[in-house]
Amino acid sequence: MDMPAAPGPIGFDDFLKVDVRVGRIVEAAPFPEARKPAIKLVIDFGGTIGRKKSSAQITKYYTPEALVGRQVLAVVNFPPRQIGKFMSEVLTLGVPDAQGEVVLIAPDRAVPEGGRLF
Repeated sequence: MDMPAAPGPIGFDDFLKVDVRVGRIVEAAPFPEARKPAIKLVIDFGGTIGRKKSSAQITKYYTPEALVGRQVLAVVNFPPRQIGKFMSEVLTLGVPDAQGEVVLIAPDRAVPEGGRLF
């Protein structure tokens, strides 16, 4: 798979504008109405952020049942995005494997919900 070119440099202040937090998936369900196969997630970020919804195109490697309880990273300060009849409130983060399928990003050991990436 060809990787897109890296964008130009940004300042550290620009990086700080993107709020990436760790959350725990507390609900996951199939999203058959989506144009591309997806799963609807409810992710608990704890504290002041609380629970947020996300639609993720992660059906190649993940089932709803296996996702509940997993920690993931997500951008929590993008505006909500309407996906069909579902309002996605956060962007769950992943990277493509060699075939372009999404592999979720997660801490390699348990950390408190709501922790910010730095």
